[in-house]
Amino acid sequence: MKPKRTNRPLLIKGLKTMGFTLLALFIGPFLLHAGLSNPEKPLYLPLVMTGIGVCLAAIYLGFRGIKIIMDSIFK
Repeated sequence: MKPKRTNRPLLIKGLKTMGFTLLALFIGPFLLHAGLSNPEKPLYLPLVMTGIGVCLAAIYLGFRGIKIIMDSIFK
């Protein structure tokens, strides 16, 4: 029986994905706050839409990163 080992390249890919998740977790709310605190500015709507998009991307990347890390450990 072959011993189970962690797939290191897949683990590194998952950790990189989690790094991008961490970055998006800070940038998204920052953009939302910048957009929502200045509703009279011309960049109000683009900042809010970009902030929402980055927040949604952070959620997706978080789940994807956890799945990649789990696959590297348990497959």
